[in-house]
Amino acid sequence: MDKGCGSGSCGCAGGGASTATLPDPIGFQPVASVCARPTATVNGIALHPDGQTTGDDTLRQLACAELLRQAAQQAGLLAADDAPSTDGSQTEAATAAIEALLERELVVPEPSDEACRRYHDAHAAAYSSDERLSARHILFAVTPGVDVVALRQKAERVLLDVRCYEGDKAKAQAAFAQAASQWSNCPSSAEGGDLGWLTRQDCAPEFARELFGLKDMGVLPRLVHSRFGLHVVEITAREPGTPRPFETVRDAVRLALQQQTWATALRQYLLVLAGQARVTGVPLEGSDTPLVQ
Repeated sequence: MDKGCGSGSCGCAGGGASTATLPDPIGFQPVASVCARPTATVNGIALHPDGQTTGDDTLRQLACAELLRQAAQQAGLLAADDAPSTDGSQTEAATAAIEALLERELVVPEPSDEACRRYHDAHAAAYSSDERLSARHILFAVTPGVDVVALRQKAERVLLDVRCYEGDKAKAQAAFAQAASQWSNCPSSAEGGDLGWLTRQDCAPEFARELFGLKDMGVLPRLVHSRFGLHVVEITAREPGTPRPFETVRDAVRLALQQQTWATALRQYLLVLAGQARVTGVPLEGSDTPLVQ
């Protein structure tokens, strides 16, 4: 069973994130420079309520979800009366239709053994055994009824706040602990968000991919997405593992390459859809566009 973020004190362990009531978004006030923008739309469908402050990354994700929903409708996989959303959520029918659409449209070739070996050589640290790290986090849980756009904005604001103190270790530690205590939807908030020492096996796969096999220390510069929600994560210590031979991780390497190829194909497909649609108010050309998150 997936252990979520990891650590016995973490509410993600075993079943899911805490469903505690989320506090009101901090600092969620209209920003004149952002609100001056027109409401973002895809083929006339609004991506957010009029006047709402929405960051560029969130706009891109909302636009991509709507592009796929409309493509599924055009392909006859989704009913024409499926209702669009402005809070980042989708109907179950839309989710299933989009999955069917992508399965049909995205062709992912099987990576060659040579390509797998090259990938393993370039990412040896990601396939090490016994790697451990010490981390703490602030969880913004995605629970039924939560306004996902507002939740992400709140998480981004907290991320910026805790990164402001990186030059002062004592202040940084205190700021993170305070933010975790105030905002985290995880029992680890009582311990300043501390998750203790973790291995890959302690974490949900998508959470582990963002933490292990890397050299990053301190508060990670971007939110970490998992099935439980959005995480502000700080790595406080790392213990490197022992590299494993290619033959012992061949299947894992092959899967990683397939996922990478699939993500590239999805990104290209979304760009084609965007080129065919009337997209307004969305900076799709942004660097490191999170099209596949």
